[in-house]
Amino acid sequence: MKFICEQQNLSKALNIVSKALLGRTTIPILKGILISAKNDSLTLTASDIDITIEKVINAEVIDEGEIVVTAKLLIDLVRKLPNEEITFELKENNNIGIKCGKSKFNLLSFPAYEYPIEKSIENNLDIRLKTEDFTSMVKRTAFATSLDETKGTITGVLLEIEKDKISMVATDGFRMALSHRESQNEEEAKIIILGKFLSEINKITSESEEDEIKISIEKNKAVFEIENTRIFVRLLEGTFIDYKKIIPQELPINVTVNKMDLIESIDRASLFSREGKNNLIKFSMKEDVMEISSRSEEGNIIESVDIQKTGDDIEIGFNSKYLIEGLKIYDSENIKIELNTSVTPCLLTEESEKTIYLILPVRLTGNN
Repeated sequence: MKFICEQQNLSKALNIVSKALLGRTTIPILKGILISAKNDSLTLTASDIDITIEKVINAEVIDEGEIVVTAKLLIDLVRKLPNEEITFELKENNNIGIKCGKSKFNLLSFPAYEYPIEKSIENNLDIRLKTEDFTSMVKRTAFATSLDETKGTITGVLLEIEKDKISMVATDGFRMALSHRESQNEEEAKIIILGKFLSEINKITSESEEDEIKISIEKNKAVFEIENTRIFVRLLEGTFIDYKKIIPQELPINVTVNKMDLIESIDRASLFSREGKNNLIKFSMKEDVMEISSRSEEGNIIESVDIQKTGDDIEIGFNSKYLIEGLKIYDSENIKIELNTSVTPCLLTEESEKTIYLILPVRLTGNN
């Protein structure tokens, strides 16, 4: 095997496929990257079984072939080389020679036949989504998944395809994020993708210049395709919660507030929230003012923010971390907060209502 490629193109491709190397595998061959040289192109593959990423780049292929090279050393080496042509040549005893400018290296490689190859999906459901819509929806939902691997399906994001829209939903049991976009689809489907996988996919799509991403789905696997990159993801098994039943329908208290004013006030108040108290801060909404307060052994704080309110006055407590994370997913200048009582879920929305964020309150006591 022998091929020549550009350092910059190869380094970028290695960085993309390396997002599949999450350090979870115990299979030695999967600590490497599969390099396949054929038909004047180079296919790079990295996998940990549950997620596999393939990237194709142009190359001058002199002799076709396949090898596996240790990922970390190859990535670090290529990144530090000058932006010139790199020549790879397989030599005796599975050594691969690398030449770039005045630099020469030899790396040990491994036989490609030991590397598990993902098969293309057949009899699948295909959908296409604008790249900007996909990245926006992931950004607004994936952060809300549970990080506890024992929690089953709520470690993942629900991707729901309906006739007139595509939705993503995530929850950890304390808050829920939902984002949707209008889309005309011939078929309907529901799949659950591990949250951290979706976040890694989003890092790739957000850097792409292509306008559209293709998603192919079968029973236990999905494939995301964009800009000569294919990402195979094993789906989570099980049934996602019936999120539509969780969304409250009647919320008589409506508050409109400037998003940045609210975030900055919560941020300061959270400095005094007690450890072990769920980052608790208290909100008191009366007429046209929202008071935000918290206390600790070191002191206390009261912040005031102007609001527009309809409905009764209310006092309610929230986890400041969850609330700030929810507020930051919105681009609008003003946010709408909808409430019912101090012990029932609260909704955050913006004018477009393409994204909603539901958060459970923290019960207040006489000491708050």
